[in-house]
Amino acid sequence: MTEIIPSVRLDLWLWAARFYKTRSLAKQAIESGRVEVDGQSAKASRGLKSGEKLSVRRGDELFEIEVLALSSKRGSATIARTLYVESPESIARRAADVEKRRLEATGYRAPLSKPDKRARRLIQALGDLDAG
Repeated sequence: MTEIIPSVRLDLWLWAARFYKTRSLAKQAIESGRVEVDGQSAKASRGLKSGEKLSVRRGDELFEIEVLALSSKRGSATIARTLYVESPESIARRAADVEKRRLEATGYRAPLSKPDKRARRLIQALGDLDAG
């Protein structure tokens, strides 16, 4: 039994659609301007209706989505995925960004452990050379 809801708070919907882990994180993102509704910044308490277009920036990712359904309850990820549809351009752009970040990191390999005492002293000594 699905209840037909005319509108849902924006922060609540973002939480239910699993864009953010908590409502307070969704509210912070909205207040800092990382979420736009139909190209305009909005407040967390704004009523969201189906058919509206959202632009959600989460970290380095930018999601451009259209709201298909409204929910005020957080469900599983498969259910949350049915609440919106992402534009094909947005999917392609995010995939290209992921590939770009992967290629930039190919030459770098993180150390297996923290530097030992001798290595820390060498690193400090090298830093002191630049200061002099």
